Amino acid sequence: MKTLKEQTDAKIEAGRKGNPEFMQGVDDVIKQAKNFQQGAEALIIGQLAPDFKLPNPQGELTALNDLLTNGPVVVTFYRGSWCPYCNLQLRALQARLADIKALGAELVAISPQVPDDSLTEDEISNMDFIVLSDQNANVAAKFGVAWEVPEFLLEHMRVDRGLDLESINNGNTNILPIPATFIIDKNAKVVWRFVDVDYRTRSEPEEIIQALQQLV
Repeated sequence: MKTLKEQTDAKIEAGRKGNPEFMQGVDDVIKQAKNFQQGAEALIIGQLAPDFKLPNPQGELTALNDLLTNGPVVVTFYRGSWCPYCNLQLRALQARLADIKALGAELVAISPQVPDDSLTEDEISNMDFIVLSDQNANVAAKFGVAWEVPEFLLEHMRVDRGLDLESINNGNTNILPIPATFIIDKNAKVVWRFVDVDYRTRSEPEEIIQALQQLV
């Protein structure tokens, strides 16, 4: 089975062949974001993760502190079910979910998407981990991974993808999470993290599992 990096690299390469001008634009936007240290305020190892209470696709609230009573929690922020890189990542995590749970951990995936009836039909919401909605990216901001998306990417979403973020995210038109993953121990302390403003780059599930093994 291909690693997540192999899958994302293949998608990037296909994008470069299919639309080189756009992909060059993405490279430029990401370079500028890194120059301005987007994501530099993200929680670091040793910090306490803020508690949150967010709705699942059925509107039921889930609190981080409640989950931590059973063991460590892997929190991953993703942009939405419309993002192909997010789908690759979450499918890869689903494939290793049994290993994650065998180590006593819970996996929680958070995006700004509205928890409504349409989301319950989404592939991601039908996976076997917890999916939560952070509509205004307030929790992402508390974790230091909320990102004001550059107009270049917003225009691509509107014009080329036909995406209506205002509808998808219930009024939030330009704030998305940096795709980031945190492992939080039962004392609410961050013990591992992956943060990269380049939304095409994701942590490998194997890295998460190795970090959980060390925690155990």
